[in-house]
Amino acid sequence: MSERLEDIAVQMVAGGRGLLAADESTSTIKKRFDTINLESTETSRRDYREMLFRSDDAMKKYISGVILFEETLSQKAADGTPFVDIIRAAGSIPGIKVDTGAKPMAKYPAETITEGLDGLGERLARYYEAGARFAKWRGVIAISSTLPTRGSVRANAQALARYAALCQEAGIVPIVEPECLMDGKPGDHTIDRCSEVTESTLRIVFEELADARVNLEGMILKPNMVIDGKNARKASVAEVAERTVKVLKATVPPAVPGIAFLSGGQTTEEATAHLSAINSSADLPWLVTFSYGRALQDSALKAWNGKPENVAAGQREFTHRAEMNSLAAKGSWKKDLEKAA
Repeated sequence: MSERLEDIAVQMVAGGRGLLAADESTSTIKKRFDTINLESTETSRRDYREMLFRSDDAMKKYISGVILFEETLSQKAADGTPFVDIIRAAGSIPGIKVDTGAKPMAKYPAETITEGLDGLGERLARYYEAGARFAKWRGVIAISSTLPTRGSVRANAQALARYAALCQEAGIVPIVEPECLMDGKPGDHTIDRCSEVTESTLRIVFEELADARVNLEGMILKPNMVIDGKNARKASVAEVAERTVKVLKATVPPAVPGIAFLSGGQTTEEATAHLSAINSSADLPWLVTFSYGRALQDSALKAWNGKPENVAAGQREFTHRAEMNSLAAKGSWKKDLEKAA
């Protein structure tokens, strides 16, 4: 397998395959498990993720890479096989979430700054040794009638750029994720407001990436779609797609090989429908795919329900969602394919 950053980046987004975000922190996975009344322990987390990673059809055909949490990167399956080896055997690339979370930003009420730059160089060297070939860092941008402030966007963009430069030095492809929140508080912003904020955020992010000398051909962008706030949803699938493409074309250089969207607060099916509509747009200069967590896992988690006898049912659900999103990444998803399943 090629170790050139540019080749790895293309492999992450090509051929209708996309990324499985399985990088939930211990506190986030506990919330997911609470929905099926399952206690979150090292073993239950391992069993759940093993179910996903051993879904052979999904992993081989539809998933190009898996974003792992630090615990999972070094974890082994029940039979002692390292997860990294299971992922690689399916022809998928192991990756790692490296930020340590969004923390309240001093002097900026209701805004956050993502931490984790201290010692990141040393950590990346360890992750590379452990088999990770790409990484992820999420900057969180609040949207309201008055937010975000330029200061908070600039600080988060600088952190993303410094992280990306460190990754590339370590031989790791950075996923740059500036998320303008759909489901933040109060979540009543219009699609116009989301468009404006997303466009100005992406401009600043690419300025900072240029200043940090990041090689655009060896990175992936993980943006939000341009969509109205969670509590104000009105825009049609076609409008979300059209507005998203317009903002991306205005801000994302064609040197970036690929865009892998986050699902951020959308329902499972919405995330698929929007991705497919975006890919039906004419002449996109980048490969466009998915990097979904909940939108790939939700139905699988419910089908599994924490019970060993439901592993096959969980895998069927996961494979179905992965296939639907793979079709969306080629612009050929249709709603009636959901019914057929």
